[in-house]
Amino acid sequence: MNHEIGIVGLGKMGKGIAQQLNEKGWRVIVMNRSREKVDEAAKDGMIPAYSYQELASKCEQNPRIIWLMLPAGDATEEAIFGTEGIARYLNKDDIVVDAANSFYKDDALRAQKLLEHGIHYVDVGVSGGPSGARNGACLMVGGSKELFTKLEQLYKDVSVEKGYAHFEGVGAGHFVKMVHNGIEYGMMQAIGEGFNVMKRSDFNLDMGEVAQIYNQKSVIESRLIGWLSEAYKEFGANLDEISGSISHSGEGKWTVETAEEMNEPVPVIKESYEFRVQSQENPSYVGKVVSALRGQFGGHPVQKK
Repeated sequence: MNHEIGIVGLGKMGKGIAQQLNEKGWRVIVMNRSREKVDEAAKDGMIPAYSYQELASKCEQNPRIIWLMLPAGDATEEAIFGTEGIARYLNKDDIVVDAANSFYKDDALRAQKLLEHGIHYVDVGVSGGPSGARNGACLMVGGSKELFTKLEQLYKDVSVEKGYAHFEGVGAGHFVKMVHNGIEYGMMQAIGEGFNVMKRSDFNLDMGEVAQIYNQKSVIESRLIGWLSEAYKEFGANLDEISGSISHSGEGKWTVETAEEMNEPVPVIKESYEFRVQSQENPSYVGKVVSALRGQFGGHPVQKK
């Protein structure tokens, strides 16, 4: 496989992926909606492109590999199939990798439309937040085994050791990532509820110390508890600067809807998602804990406006 890639989207995740691959000897061509981020990447030795046509033309090796790291939905759809989208400038056997949190049902439609022009499509779920993107992520790869094998060195270079796996079928990678995020909702909600009970108790508990001791080989030791410990150090036990209203993206909702279509109960994930929706009108300390976690691992804006 060639060691050249075009990366579209230099946000928190895309920038880290581009930097990783650039440092590992890949020829990286970058494009972003705002020119400033492209110019900044160019200073680090990456090749700038300011349109999809320019991006495609600057890819010198075949097949061309285009990695999309954009918001799911319309933004990704427009990037691929828009009037000036990347598909217009690709050739037979080129590969589009959608590494956004796209809805898995959208993948089959995109793959079919691209295949009509001989272009391949791969869905990749990416976990680990900006730190993972920069230093080694966890990848859940869908699509065919043949495509997976062809791109395996790419996945190996982007991920932590043993941090990538293939799941057969178009959309399977995004499906596994969707459910991952639904599980994440439930885990974070349980942490928020538990710490709220301790905060409201008659004991004068040091919440940061609780988080710290929980993360010393206890049964619930985890990266989430570690991040909460960091949040307490940064914002204090009351989390005064953190919003008690929790923002949410589509994956929790999609997990609930998919489970209902399958007639499979997911009460914990469903209630966690509904709590986030209701928190917009009913902020709480539980919401502060969950918001603080989102800020720590995902770099999401969670402080009060």
